[in-house]
Amino acid sequence: MSQKKIFLAFVAISTVSLLLHHGGHLSWTMEAFHLGCSALRSHPSPGLKPKHTNVAFLKTHKTASTTMQNLLFRFAERNNLTVALPVQACGHQFCYPRSFTTHFVHPHTLPPNIITSHMRFNRPEMRRLMPNDTVYITILREPGSMFESLFSYYNQYCQSFKRVPNGSLEVFLEEPWRYYRPDEKDSMYARNTLTFDLGGDKDRPVTDVAYARAFVAEVERVFSLVMIAEHFDESLVLLRHLLSWDLDDVLYVKLNMRTPSSKRSLTPGLPAKIRAWNSLDARLYDHFNASLWRQLSALGPACVAREVRLLRRAQERLMRSCFGGRMPLLRSAAQIKNKDLRPWQPSAKVDIVGYDLPTNLSHGTSNLAQELCLKLIMPEVQYTRVLLRSQSLRYRRGFQLRAPQQSQPRQQPMRSVLPRHLQVGVHRSQPPPIPPGPGSGPGSTSTLRPAGGTQGRTTRLGLGSSQTQAS
Repeated sequence: MSQKKIFLAFVAISTVSLLLHHGGHLSWTMEAFHLGCSALRSHPSPGLKPKHTNVAFLKTHKTASTTMQNLLFRFAERNNLTVALPVQACGHQFCYPRSFTTHFVHPHTLPPNIITSHMRFNRPEMRRLMPNDTVYITILREPGSMFESLFSYYNQYCQSFKRVPNGSLEVFLEEPWRYYRPDEKDSMYARNTLTFDLGGDKDRPVTDVAYARAFVAEVERVFSLVMIAEHFDESLVLLRHLLSWDLDDVLYVKLNMRTPSSKRSLTPGLPAKIRAWNSLDARLYDHFNASLWRQLSALGPACVAREVRLLRRAQERLMRSCFGGRMPLLRSAAQIKNKDLRPWQPSAKVDIVGYDLPTNLSHGTSNLAQELCLKLIMPEVQYTRVLLRSQSLRYRRGFQLRAPQQSQPRQQPMRSVLPRHLQVGVHRSQPPPIPPGPGSGPGSTSTLRPAGGTQGRTTRLGLGSSQTQAS
């Protein structure tokens, strides 16, 4: 047999072996390769760029950020990473709307790889907390639909909304200054919420164009990726490439959604009024929506479209495997039997829906697969509690391993890496209760201190801001 035939036979055998080894993952890798796209990784291989694991995601309000947070929580658990979580006094958020400080971080969640709970962004404090190579990411939403969601969701908490007759969005937008109080508690939900979350001055006059331009430029400098909620899947394609993640790392189920009856359609003229009232947010959205599409164009429209299709196909397979071969049905909190899966309800006027796993899921399903399905649909408050519990257990066991060495300093230092089975999973030890409220918590009494300096009550991205917000 000639050398050429031997070589062809070897290639054929190797190809069949590869197909059997990688299974379904190879199909979407080869599809991407056919278009000349960057390879979609299914398994780590020598020579490939390692996954980037230090990520700060600024969780903005009513922007699909809860879905993104769940994705990051699951990534952290799969890769034995540490997620910075709030101290008990802050609830499940970093004492929002107070300016973020390292005082708000639970000591059992230090040093972190990932941070993703609600906060008001404070760049100096974040740099003090996170590793130097941290990638900063956030997400924005179209101002009209976002403000309608804010008005509906926080109608019973934000005084600027509560004092509006009949809870009418139209009435509020006719004369917003009649109802809005800039220094009032929870006023950040009523104007330029995205700007406030990013650490900017929500009440900067519309005429101050220089401030608006400088603020947008600073956000662009700090954040490597600004996702857009209306183009969530396309944003995930950019995220996957930025962080060198696998397709499996960006699978998700939509969380924290309202029922159609809890939403209201915007009458003609309202979107323009919303944009005018939230002019800073509108400028942010327009700039970064255009930026997103420039990045997608650079990646290649055909490649992006193919990756989005592959993502949705893999997502459907995952959901069907978790929900007994069918797509999940959205359920009201009252219909969900498992209390760990019931989403928090902001008021009687707003119905937030969730999911319930089939009762027969355990039949023929491994414990690991069941836990994956459970975490995939677990609401923010419950998942934060579970994650704090598991990380606190890891911290305490790590402390027990280190304690003997403190009394024998001359001996060889003990390795700090814990066995894998101690680093992940749900444990039965009970954490401190985390209040599920929508807004801020009282000041922290944690003994954790930043490395140096003092923390003011205002936050900015290097821009002038005189905004002071009550907690």
